[in-house]
Amino acid sequence: MKKWLKLSTWARLVTRTIMYLRDSDIPLREKAFLLVPAALYWVLPDVLPYVPLDDIAVTLFLSNWFLHRIENKYPRKSKE
Repeated sequence: MKKWLKLSTWARLVTRTIMYLRDSDIPLREKAFLLVPAALYWVLPDVLPYVPLDDIAVTLFLSNWFLHRIENKYPRKSKE
């Protein structure tokens, strides 16, 4: 749990997520597993309207899930 409190963990997560989203070798369908739920969560009404903290947290957890999925499915990408 402590690692989630570090800003460096969040920075690596965002950097790696952007890297994979820009990668042309990863199909758009795979990228949609992150982009669609995150976009829907940001747009649809939620528990705390006008407070983006829960939106950011959900997006970070989705990004973490996305990275694990991509790195397991495309192992050569995680070594680059």
